[in-house]
Amino acid sequence: MKEKILVIEDDEAILRILRQGLAFESYLVETATDGQTGLIKAREWHPDLIVLDWMLPILDGLEVCRRLRTVNNVPVLMLTAKESIQDRVQGLDCGADDYMVKPFELDEFTARVRALLRRSQPERLPVLTFADLSLDTSTRQATRNGRVIQLTAKEYDLLDLFMRHPRQVLTREVFFDRVWGYDFGGESNVLDVYIRYLRQKLVIGDEQQLIHTARGVGYVMREQS
Repeated sequence: MKEKILVIEDDEAILRILRQGLAFESYLVETATDGQTGLIKAREWHPDLIVLDWMLPILDGLEVCRRLRTVNNVPVLMLTAKESIQDRVQGLDCGADDYMVKPFELDEFTARVRALLRRSQPERLPVLTFADLSLDTSTRQATRNGRVIQLTAKEYDLLDLFMRHPRQVLTREVFFDRVWGYDFGGESNVLDVYIRYLRQKLVIGDEQQLIHTARGVGYVMREQS
């Protein structure tokens, strides 16, 4: 899906160049030539990034940025002829994510746009796999051979730890630290109980056991030898 970019700029020559440059990069582009119209379009069009001139009629760029920040965190690249350090600080303090001084090269502008869009993308959580077992860390759902495995919160945390460290022997201390968040200590068998529950859920029929005991140390996820 193409990213949507709103350009709020009152200089028609600059606006035309930015519109053409962004369209060439395959972005969907909407424009406005005053702060009030830009603010309305930002709220109605829901752009992925806003290019915002500082000196605008009706509402200036600083005021537009402040009002935007009360409703969302859309990335804002501010453009201005103001180049003092204090001006830069003022622009960033109002909520802008980046700041470019006019005149600028179009190549640098589009590179800044790409960087801001990358930073605003939510982190993609991985789907972990081991043998015929998968764990989708975004939905917290485990599947094996197409079968959905219902897990409690602690069972999920244990499986996630196993699948991020396949074929590595994990000590009991590691489990207590990573899953329970503190040192259980003593001779508590809570880990063994949860491992047993997890093993029972992971294996049906002739499916091979994936979680094995490392006697005197802890547990390991590996294929059967």
